[in-house]
Amino acid sequence: MKLLRRRSNDPNPPLQLDLFAAEPAPPAPAVSLAPSTPASAPVPGQRRIVIGQQPLDYRLLRSKRRSIGFVIDDDGLRVTAPRWVAQAEIELAIRDKARWIFSKLAERRERSARRLQPQMQWRDGATLPFLGAELTLRLQPGQSQVLTYDAAAGTLTLSLAADAGAQQIKDRVQGWLQQQARALFAERLPLYAARLQVSYRAFALSSATTQWGSCTADGRIRLNWRLVHFALPLIDYVIAHELSHLREMNHGPRFWQTVQSIFPEFEAARKALRTSAADVLPIF
Repeated sequence: MKLLRRRSNDPNPPLQLDLFAAEPAPPAPAVSLAPSTPASAPVPGQRRIVIGQQPLDYRLLRSKRRSIGFVIDDDGLRVTAPRWVAQAEIELAIRDKARWIFSKLAERRERSARRLQPQMQWRDGATLPFLGAELTLRLQPGQSQVLTYDAAAGTLTLSLAADAGAQQIKDRVQGWLQQQARALFAERLPLYAARLQVSYRAFALSSATTQWGSCTADGRIRLNWRLVHFALPLIDYVIAHELSHLREMNHGPRFWQTVQSIFPEFEAARKALRTSAADVLPIF
């Protein structure tokens, strides 16, 4: 079994799961499991299976492939199966992976709903997450263009000209967030590098849409500045993750053992980033 995540600019790319099965013995001449339509043509209409008491609709495609594949996209579940696989075997495979399917369908619905949410309103009183807490923007007229952060009050006060527009507010706040991210990363990277006894060559901020961080073999680390929206344990997990690549440039068992050696709570942080990170990030 392998899980594939397609890389694209789509913020909500399809998820694909493949199950490989052995070829059956050739059927007797009088029996054929091949559909009457061409091998790559879809079976007309939707199909439904009831798992427990929960109905599951899916689209079934027959093809020349050697595996039963599951794809979760904006239209729901699509199942692609070899033309020689019986319907009963397809339904057995669906039942076997039902937990994964229902989980990913739910995530897809949540992400689709999130895309319909309104974008961040850059005005006095607007809120956004910062280090896992709520940060409220306060605007006051002035020409000094000073930003004042009050951690106790959870406010960021911007001194701006009275005619300042939303784009100017956004640029100032985003610039401040990036400064905070750079300072925090510069503080946390040496801490975890020392625990792991590795040295990195340099680090830079990233604005990637599909990665929280990256590490090259020569020790160059990039960290997504939007991590600054999250609580410190999630930031530390990404930092520990990327530094661990200086020991293991892969995601094998030894790599995860290395991550665990300096960040024992990595599994909880990893799950949080996968399941709830999109709900935390403000839509700029």
